[in-house]
Amino acid sequence: MNEYLLIIRGGDDEMEKLSPEEMGQHMQKWQEWMGAMAQKDQLIGGQPLKAEAISVVDGGKKLIDRPLAEGKEMMGGYIMLKAETLKEAAELAKGCPGFQYGCTIEVREISQM
Repeated sequence: MNEYLLIIRGGDDEMEKLSPEEMGQHMQKWQEWMGAMAQKDQLIGGQPLKAEAISVVDGGKKLIDRPLAEGKEMMGGYIMLKAETLKEAAELAKGCPGFQYGCTIEVREISQM
């Protein structure tokens, strides 16, 4: 099995409009999707990322603290999973509940060192 990183971007603007009940229902869909992968031993882990601000380190020369960009390019979280091929990992990504609110997912294979 190979390891893949799902980089989840966008969708936050739409989700901010959800009522607490709608947010609870949406989070339940996330738990079901990730739980199904965990039951098949495909899920390695994943977390949402805080949206407050970031620090960028440039080769140890500069440290830039700034607010995050908004919209589709903002990285909202990540998931690491196991799959045989990139195509299989992309198929697993298609189940993401965030698509309902406009997110995109970049699927990248993790190189073994």
